[in-house]
Amino acid sequence: MASFNFLLLTILAALITSPAMASDPSPLQDFCVADKDSPVRVNGFPCKDIKDVKVDDFFLAANLDKPMDTTLNKVKSNVTLVNVMKLPGLNTLGISMARIDYAPQGQNPPHTHPRATEILTVLEGSLYVGFVTSNPDNKFFSKMLNKGDVFVFPQGLIHFQFNPSHDKPAVAIAALSSQNPGAITIANAVFGSKPPIADDVLAKAFQVDKNVIDWLQAQFWENNHN
Repeated sequence: MASFNFLLLTILAALITSPAMASDPSPLQDFCVADKDSPVRVNGFPCKDIKDVKVDDFFLAANLDKPMDTTLNKVKSNVTLVNVMKLPGLNTLGISMARIDYAPQGQNPPHTHPRATEILTVLEGSLYVGFVTSNPDNKFFSKMLNKGDVFVFPQGLIHFQFNPSHDKPAVAIAALSSQNPGAITIANAVFGSKPPIADDVLAKAFQVDKNVIDWLQAQFWENNHN
């Protein structure tokens, strides 16, 4: 009986602590500036020797006050991400951010962040946003946002933003709960993978003719992140 109780307590402890282990680990010191040149491979980046840390490790002239080019892709948006790859001081801090510019009728197409929750604030214009819950319900939550509004996208769920205006651009700032949140754009991943997913697999999954899949895979799936 004692061994059963111990096993039960162990399982409960694992269940209780697992949410905390599902995101970036908490820092165990004041900071751990990423040493991207280190040959050591860890989950994230090893720390730069504190003697070599400089103030510019915590600084980036990101020009986030300036409009970004939304003509570089067909979805007519531009995501300017500031993560640990650009700002080494973010290492182990569990946070990053992005400026998102949308041309009229532009969108940040359906995508997920496998490692982060996102909170988005509209700075200019209006955005139609939404996310879909996981199987089996696949419930769709959507909202029209205006300047100053805030919306949260839970970690890992498919979500999007769309500028419905035909003549006004929109701008948003997003904060993400990971130093390296990752992004999986659904259409790009499914139809633009390298090598491609077999068309008979996708035809079965989407319940369409293989010619439709072949046409989709032949498109140029552009990345709106920089």
